Amino acid sequence: MIKTLYVRIICTFLVVIIFSLLSAFFIGFFFFKKEINHIGQNDMIAVGEEIIRFYEQTSPNDRDAYIMRMVKISSYPVHIYDHSGNMKFYVLDKTDNIKIAPEAVQQVLRGQYYRSPSEAEQTFVGLPFPIDGEPHAMFMQFSTQNENIINRMMLLVLVLGLVIGSLCILIAARYLVKPIQVLTKATKRLAKGDFNVEIKTKRADEIGALTHSFNEMASELKQLEQMRQDFVSNVSHEIQTPLTSISGFALAMKNSNLVAETDRNYYLDIIIGESGRLSRLSDNLLNLASLDSEHHPFEAITYNLDEQIRQIVVTCEPQWAAKGIHIELELAHAVKITADRDQLNQVWMNIIGNGIKFTPSGGHIEIRMKRSTNEILIAITDSGIGVASEQLDYVFERFYKTDRSRNRSIGGNGLGLAIAKKIVTLHHGSIEMKSQLGQGTTVIVHLPTR
Repeated sequence: MIKTLYVRIICTFLVVIIFSLLSAFFIGFFFFKKEINHIGQNDMIAVGEEIIRFYEQTSPNDRDAYIMRMVKISSYPVHIYDHSGNMKFYVLDKTDNIKIAPEAVQQVLRGQYYRSPSEAEQTFVGLPFPIDGEPHAMFMQFSTQNENIINRMMLLVLVLGLVIGSLCILIAARYLVKPIQVLTKATKRLAKGDFNVEIKTKRADEIGALTHSFNEMASELKQLEQMRQDFVSNVSHEIQTPLTSISGFALAMKNSNLVAETDRNYYLDIIIGESGRLSRLSDNLLNLASLDSEHHPFEAITYNLDEQIRQIVVTCEPQWAAKGIHIELELAHAVKITADRDQLNQVWMNIIGNGIKFTPSGGHIEIRMKRSTNEILIAITDSGIGVASEQLDYVFERFYKTDRSRNRSIGGNGLGLAIAKKIVTLHHGSIEMKSQLGQGTTVIVHLPTR
């Protein structure tokens, strides 16, 4: 059984080239058979005329010896018929004696030339040959020796064509199959988890395009693997920190000698707070997993977006009022949008919540809304600590924190903006952040009206 592509290509090419050569030979022979016969007959007539003319000039005494010498020179067997129909056959080797019709003999004896028909088994011609004043007919037959030479030549051409074609096919097949073999080895490396794979190629054909696509796939898989490792590391870190606090304080409280009765409530508050962090982390991870799946519920309704944002501000009043933050709203009236209300509710909660967390006491937050024909723009600006310019490209990544120590103190886990971006993307919108350290942050959300 032929299993490798290399062998299949070679066998296919060999079959094709053999079929092509044989087909070309038979087709060419079919179309040029008449022309070949005609040219061969012309050559024999020319030789026969020379034989007759030289005989008339020299008048040799031994006619048979003269004709045998001419047969030896020309390699054409000769038939001589006299006026009575008697025939002599002059030949050098064991060439089959052809049967010439009496009508053809009589035609030549009357002084006419004769050509064998194209469908005849062998090619021959007839010429009038006067000998000693009496009419004779000379028929020249195409020599089997000449036929053998031509046959050997054609066979040699076919064999050489096959051999040269086979060598070219071997080289071409190797050229075609080698990059596929390289791709196969690289694919096996990918399957084993080695993503540091890059195939160098300068080809611009389909295999070159396939190689470039493979390199892009390998690069994306490498990035995904790195993201997976970072995700596992971040989740482990986020879980380990509150678990350590919960475990430590729980053990301390278990031993009455280590914790005074007056401090128990303080330690219980810490345990409750860390448990809340774990719960929020779990909820956010489940939310992201659900958003990433194709089965996340999406219930679009038409409602007033400005009213939703006002409700979020009222809901967050305890947080911003406790820090003395001034909230300024510039919202258009009765802005209709068709979207999933619960999902967008989470977007505004996350963005406004971040603004409250990172805005110092006595600061301010501005929420502005602009409406166009097909788009709604919502800009939320705070006077908080800001974000460095080199970090703006990463703030929407999962678990990314611009200041890990500060985020941990206020209970952040780096998933809020990632969830917000995912929801906005599901609504065919976009989200961006503009910020400078110490000068506050602006988060801009673009949403289509539908």
